[in-house]
Amino acid sequence: MRGFTLSSLILLFASFCSPAFANHDIKHFNDILWASPKGFNLTLDISVPDTKTKSKPVLVIFHGGGWLLNNKSIMSDLADGIATRTDVITVNANYRLLSDVNNTTTVNEIIEDGMGAVLWVKENIQRYGGDPKKVAVTGDSAGGHLAAMITVAGRNLGSDSFNKKPLTFKPTYLPKGMTAEQVAKKDGLKLQAAILSYAGFSLLDMVKRDFETDKNPFWKFANVKPRGMFGEKINVNDNPDYYQAVSPNQYFINAKEYKLPFQFVHVGELDSLTTPEIAKKYVEQLQSLDQPVRLKIYPGKKHGFLDSGCNDYNNGCFKELSEPAVTDMVGFLNEVFTL
Repeated sequence: MRGFTLSSLILLFASFCSPAFANHDIKHFNDILWASPKGFNLTLDISVPDTKTKSKPVLVIFHGGGWLLNNKSIMSDLADGIATRTDVITVNANYRLLSDVNNTTTVNEIIEDGMGAVLWVKENIQRYGGDPKKVAVTGDSAGGHLAAMITVAGRNLGSDSFNKKPLTFKPTYLPKGMTAEQVAKKDGLKLQAAILSYAGFSLLDMVKRDFETDKNPFWKFANVKPRGMFGEKINVNDNPDYYQAVSPNQYFINAKEYKLPFQFVHVGELDSLTTPEIAKKYVEQLQSLDQPVRLKIYPGKKHGFLDSGCNDYNNGCFKELSEPAVTDMVGFLNEVFTL
């Protein structure tokens, strides 16, 4: 696990003492339409710190919910909490769920939505005072999976998507006049950092554990029929390569050839969905390739402790449940963006 160097400790201490770390007002720009794949409108919220910095770094946020539930509102407390305590603009983005478009959305399309949101931000964030060269991503649970995929698979792009092999991703939003291949060649999804909060690291393993069946209660919660994440014609036994292509932990074979952005991986000690062991294994894969990564396990925490408002499954509310993780996230962002 990558630790703090003396210089980073000094920088982090300075960030705690800086005016940007003190609470300040934020300006909201809500429900901005950024894409409409298959006629399904996708929106995002932008929270801009009311500080004197003219070109601010940006954090794109993706919500969790098992790829079947929720929307950006469940991350609104986190988005505003970070923007209030830093000089970082937060962009809280919606993406299609598996249950959307009459329960026909595929998991690769969800990832393509996440990639498209980042490309939209890079092309448009200057209008809100953001720096397109300083962009990080985060997400929790399923949203953490999206953030991880953008981080490790952001160069695996192609215009054919998953319609034929090799399997590639075609971002839902592309800069005007550019193809997916051109974005990849330009490294257009390059990030400065990623924060992965109790993320899903292997959809291959999850599907083998009955994710696509009625044993997974999220299908019932979403009020849709259980099905394959790629539709009925693709299954994990006959087509494991499809599930490998959407699993972040499968992208490390060539990772030595490309320096990935600094990743902060964290999870609750009592999390039974993304267990500490799962998070440790992902981190160890990165460490073995000398990629920059940091791991934090929070004592007494379960899954979903960054959700907005209050919830019964964690017996508490955001303000109390999110600490000390949000403080650590703020410190990490201040460090990587050298605020």
